[in-house]
Amino acid sequence: MDLTVVGYVAYLLISIGLTVWVARTLSRNGKVFLADVLHGNEKLADAVNHLLVVGFYLVNFGFVALYLRGDGAVADARQLLEALSVKLGVVLLVLGVMHLGNVYVLNKIRRRGVMERGQVPPVPPQAWTPPAGA
Repeated sequence: MDLTVVGYVAYLLISIGLTVWVARTLSRNGKVFLADVLHGNEKLADAVNHLLVVGFYLVNFGFVALYLRGDGAVADARQLLEALSVKLGVVLLVLGVMHLGNVYVLNKIRRRGVMERGQVPPVPPQAWTPPAGA
């Protein structure tokens, strides 16, 4: 079997495995965060969680498929490992950026909800500072 094909198979198996693991981890651990963002509405949190996981899979599997094609033929094991490490590194960066993007958006939604509910800050003010020039 051609080493390029071996690289493709290894890339697909590892990328798909990583995507599934990350999605399950984020889904399982994100339920509490989503419930807080959505003011304790567990049913809505589960629905949004599921939609986020489906979107996560679609974007990442699409990227993995588009990024499959290699630059050229792989002649030896060294080139195979180098090509595989570059491809997997890019996939991991995309997974991380997507995760951070989701957390950023959800945190913005959560902060807006906290402000709308009029919750007090965790520590009461200790002093008052007059405006400059007063």
